[in-house]
Amino acid sequence: MTADAPPAPKPNRAPTLQLIAGFKIGKGFLLLLAALGIFALAGKDLSDAFDDFLRLIQLDPGRKIFINVGQWLDTFTPANVKVIASGTLLFGLFLLTSGVGLALRAAWAIWLAIGESACFIPVEIFELLRRRLPATDAHRMFTHPRIALGGLLAANVFIVWYLFKNRKRLFHHHHPVAKTAPTALSP
Repeated sequence: MTADAPPAPKPNRAPTLQLIAGFKIGKGFLLLLAALGIFALAGKDLSDAFDDFLRLIQLDPGRKIFINVGQWLDTFTPANVKVIASGTLLFGLFLLTSGVGLALRAAWAIWLAIGESACFIPVEIFELLRRRLPATDAHRMFTHPRIALGGLLAANVFIVWYLFKNRKRLFHHHHPVAKTAPTALSP
């Protein structure tokens, strides 16, 4: 190493960015697995498959809520199931692309991640305002979907805020300036 050469820049660690990227990659893989499972159900009787699943996890399929879900599942056609599976597959691939791009610090990936997370904020606010509180005295965590929705809303707001606030620091690629050869006129 010569005395004139600047020291190599230290890598800019960003554990929060890596956590967000890992979260998106994990969601993407889960959605891909879900899409494969949904595609496998395309030609089957969904209410029978649901009853089998309930028995597998040792729940009574005769309960009113499960009967209602089974009747709702009877309304799906194989074409509907394929459309849902295709949408799940595409969104899973989108999340994988976004997550890998964030992990590799590709400049385009930050805007994908910000846009995807920001897209859900109005929906989550609407759902929070639409849902009623449970009519029970027991206020345990996750006794009502509002708590889970509030957590998702907070996570998406944090992701949008963090990525937008730190976009220049995290995604500014430094290109070393090439030294030009001295010209004949320079001393």
